[in-house]
Parts: sequence; C-alpha cells; structure tokens
Amino acid sequence: MLLDRALDAYLRHVTIERGLSAHTVGAYRRDLEGYRDWLTAEGIDDTADITSVVVDRFVADRASAEPPPAATSLARLQSSVRGWHRFLAREGIEADDPTGRLRPPKTPRRLPKALTIDQVERLLAAPSAEEPLGIRDRALLELLYATGARVSEAVGLDVDDMAHGEVLRLRGKGSKERIVPVGSYARAAVDAYLTRVRPGLAAKGRASARLFLGARGAPLSRQSAWLVIRSAAERAQLTAEVSPHTLRHSFATHLLQGGADVRVVQELLGHSSVATTQIYTHVSVDALRDIYATSHPRAR
Repeated sequence: MLLDRALDAYLRHVTIERGLSAHTVGAYRRDLEGYRDWLTAEGIDDTADITSVVVDRFVADRASAEPPPAATSLARLQSSVRGWHRFLAREGIEADDPTGRLRPPKTPRRLPKALTIDQVERLLAAPSAEEPLGIRDRALLELLYATGARVSEAVGLDVDDMAHGEVLRLRGKGSKERIVPVGSYARAAVDAYLTRVRPGLAAKGRASARLFLGARGAPLSRQSAWLVIRSAAERAQLTAEVSPHTLRHSFATHLLQGGADVRVVQELLGHSSVATTQIYTHVSVDALRDIYATSHPRAR
C-alpha cells in the first residue's frame, strides 16, 4: 500500500476504533509523517518495500542525529513506528511486521515530582477569592487535587458531571469512564464557582455544557488551564517546578503516604495497569527513607 494511504488508514484506526485523544493522535501523526518523509527520501513509497533492515537504518539514523534525541523521544518514535507496522500486518495489508525484533531504548526511570501538603495548600489558596476568574481558578485547582484528574479530563467536564453529589464521573484515555469521590473543599469551591461566576461567563459566549469556561464564555482549553496552574504557582511563590500533572502526582503520593492501597489509587487515577501506579510507591519509600535518616539516632 502506498505510504500516504497506509498512514491515513492507521490514523483513522487509532482515532475512531481505539478512541485515542486528539493530542495522542497528533503525536502519532508527527512521528509517522517524519518516518514517511525519511522513507520517501530513501526511495521507498510502498509499505511492501519496508524491511527490518530499513527500520533498523531509520532508527540508527534518528539515534545519531545532532543534537542526540532524548531516550524517551526515541522510545516514543519507535513505539509509533511499531504500532503502525503491527496494524498493517494485523489487517492483512502487509504479510509481515518488519519491527518484530525492534527493541526500545532503555529510558531512565523518572519519579514523578509531587508537592508537599503545605505547598499544595499555598497553591490552592493563591487565586483571588474576590475576583470571578479567581473563584473559577480556585475551583479548577481544588478539583484537580481532590480527584487526581488529568487536565484534559477536568476541562472536558460538563456541568452535569457534577450532579452526582460526592462523586464525579471522569472520561479518561480511550474514552474510559471512572467514578471518583470529590472532597468537601472541592465541592464547596465548585459550588461557589457555579453559583457566583459561571452564569456570568456563560452569558458572554455561546451556550456550552462545559463546566469550566473562559473569560469570554468559551470552554476553557488545556492551554488556559496550564496558565491557571502556572499563575497560581507564581502567586504562591513556589520554587518547585509545577506542571499540569503536578497536582495529579501530588494526589497519588499523598494518598499512598496516608495509607491508601495502591490498587485503590490505581482505580482513582484510571491506570489500566497497577505497575503504572506503583511508581508512586517509590516516592513514598523515598520519603520514609528521608524521615528515617533525619529521625533515627543511629541512622548516620
């Protein structure tokens, strides 16, 4: 099959059949368009002509680029290429998968960075309680920390999703739904936003069911939510790096430190495998080690 047709077929598959997010599909598209362009430059325009030798040469070419790519970037690229060729073989478009022996590079294990409870409290208190957008920002931050939601999940919430009282329905990766509890602080912050701020924002734009709205009444975007978090971190004078995932990391870490079972945290985070969640247990072990080192008289 011609490269462009094969690429379009795969992107339709991951979008429609697998239900991946636009962000993930966009990452696949960028990786595979780069792969297609490399193949075209090598004189290959049909997927039938792609052999394991060709794939190995492509990976080696990318690995030797200047500046050298990060191991995580190279691993993601290989994953994209492998997923495409597996799809072509599985659908019978090609007889063989030339990536069968491809092994991803080893990537350093990075522990997620979590804020301390004191830092979280300072972050949550940073937005102004006197300004409409400050009330909205406080509701967003409280909800992120209370539920461990991804930013994309939070901005994708509808008002009706908050209609279940003490629980919230989140739609995660692959359109999977999960139910998570919502603490009293987050419920109070969201209620204040819904009654005092959202009606005014909604009146400025077209009718939208989205829970969080921007200053002009349109649904709040992921980028705008990121700016909310960064602005709050600056107001709170936090020296630690604060990213859109920081509150999610802090949510998981603080639950485990408080004695929550790792499988419960797995369900709350929406991880398909407990192995993904177990990385947070290493954070807790590090914290225990630090406490031991500073508290035990014969630790040093």
